Amino acid sequence: MTAPALDPLPPDLLPAGVRSRFVAGINGMRMHVLEAGFDAPGRPAVLLLHGFPELAYSWRHVLPALAAAGLHVIAPDQRGYGRSTGWSADFKTPPTAYTWFNLVRDALGLVLALGHRQVHAVVGHDFGSPVAAWCALLRPDVFQRVVLMSAPFGGPPALPFNTAAALAPERPAVDMHAALAALPRPRQHYQHYFSSAAAAQHLNQPPQGVHDFLRAYYHHKSADWPGHHSHHRPQPLPGWTAESLALLPTYYVMDLGATMPGTVAPHMPSPAQVASNHWLPDTALQVYSAEYGRTGFDGGLQWYRASTSPACQAELQLFAGRRIEVPALYIAGTSDWGTHQRPGAFEAMQRSACAQLRGCHVIDGAGHWVQQEQPEAVNRLLLDFLRPA
Repeated sequence: MTAPALDPLPPDLLPAGVRSRFVAGINGMRMHVLEAGFDAPGRPAVLLLHGFPELAYSWRHVLPALAAAGLHVIAPDQRGYGRSTGWSADFKTPPTAYTWFNLVRDALGLVLALGHRQVHAVVGHDFGSPVAAWCALLRPDVFQRVVLMSAPFGGPPALPFNTAAALAPERPAVDMHAALAALPRPRQHYQHYFSSAAAAQHLNQPPQGVHDFLRAYYHHKSADWPGHHSHHRPQPLPGWTAESLALLPTYYVMDLGATMPGTVAPHMPSPAQVASNHWLPDTALQVYSAEYGRTGFDGGLQWYRASTSPACQAELQLFAGRRIEVPALYIAGTSDWGTHQRPGAFEAMQRSACAQLRGCHVIDGAGHWVQQEQPEAVNRLLLDFLRPA
């Protein structure tokens, strides 16, 4: 029996001038898209790519502002998310559909289906940031500018160089999972946890319910969490060691054996804090919790399976040494550990990965959800970067 086709998001959930629609035939998917500025043909296009656990709806404050500046703004529910359909989240099969190359193919297919041969800019937040980076690196002829938010791009994984005459034996790779587990306070990396089928079960059926789980998760990674202003203030880590990674908050480096719903539960904001939240009122959070309550988190978690797969990482080495050549911009919040969670990536982005990095902007009053927490500041930076030189 075929499941009934989903309806667009109701207009009363969206800002004026933003519509919800479906575009079929996108790399095997029927993709759900939010659009603004669609009523004036010929406008330059901007593609907005969300992260985890988010949706196209995460760009609700950005879509109208960019459209008002004369752009056709496109924000899809990416593969595995929301109202887009035609994807599989089977943990028994390899996550090949969720490799960076196939996610770029999704983005390229959508752009072409909407009648654009070029995109003025691709903007990615969180897990959408590496998709945007690979879009710009692989197809600079199409994606002419790139904005990376809350997740720096350190470049493709390297291949060994000038080693043919080396006499010293090759050092074995560090087993970071074993090293974290061996700490005096045993730990586990969230990406390793999110790559497991157990994590899907935990997130799909959290003890506190999906709505309260998301509320605690978003709060814990936002500027509203007091820990970001004290002993957990974001800063560069000393290096890629278990001891360094253990300095990250528990939403990144969890206690061994913990679940993510259990990890964020102690950080649930009070009813008064929820009532005063200006950037994610309960009516907005309900959009997320309703979608994830319907789809589960399995699709989004497939991205972690692919990104932590040695085979998928090895595939990326084909582009070892390649840079992003188009103009680039980086945006994050001052309370965002995402900038520093992978030691060295932020510095590599500035040093070598982006040939035309036009700036790295860190916004006060924002944590990880920067375009939701401080949309006015983000929109100003985007509009300035997108303005013709």
